[in-house]
Amino acid sequence: MARKTNFLFVGVVLSVGLLACSSNATKTAETIALVTTTMVPICDPPNHLDCAGANLKNANLSGANLETANLSGADLSFANLSGADLSYANLSGADLSYGNLTNANLTGAVLSGAMIFGTDLNNANLTDANLTGAFASAANLTGANLTNANLSGADLGYAYLKNANLSGAKLLGSIMWGADLTNANVTGVDLSGANLLDATMPDGTIHD
Repeated sequence: MARKTNFLFVGVVLSVGLLACSSNATKTAETIALVTTTMVPICDPPNHLDCAGANLKNANLSGANLETANLSGADLSFANLSGADLSYANLSGADLSYGNLTNANLTGAVLSGAMIFGTDLNNANLTDANLTGAFASAANLTGANLTNANLSGADLGYAYLKNANLSGAKLLGSIMWGADLTNANVTGVDLSGANLLDATMPDGTIHD
C-alpha cells in the first residue's frame, strides 16, 4: 500500500480542504469553496514516511523510526531528532538548522545540499552518509562517526569535529576554515582542494 502524505489547505475565508497524495501519483487538489488557498505541507511521521517538503519545524521526533523516509526538502529546523533512526533516509535539501540530532543514526543517509547550520550532531552515526554540498557551518559533530562519508564541497566552517571519526571520508573542495578537528581520526581522508585556513588540526596545531 502506498505511503501517503497529508497536505493541509487553509483558505482566505477559513474554508479548509484536505488532500491525500502519494509519491507515485500526480498531486492534485480540490477545495470545498472557490477561494484562494495557501498550501502548507504537513505529515505525521513515522506513520507517513513520504514527507518530502513537509513542515516539521520544532517537531519532537526523538527516537522515531524514520529509516528510509523521504524527507527531501522538509523543514526540520529546530526539530528534536535525538536518537532517531534516519538510516538511508533522503534528507537532500532539507533544513536541519539548529536541530537536535544527538546520537541519531544517519548511516547511509542522503544529506546532499542540506542546511545543517548550527545543528547538534554530537555522537551521531553518519557512516557512508552523503553530505555533498551540505551547509554545515558551526555544526556540532563532536564524536560523530563519519567513516567513509562524502563531504565533498560541504561547508564545515567553524564546525566542531573534536574526536570525530573521519576515516576514509571525502572532503574534496570542502570549506573547513576555523573548524576544530582536535583528536579527530583523519586516516585516509581526502582533503584535495579543501580550505583549512585557521582550522585546528588533530594534533592541536592551527593550519595556516
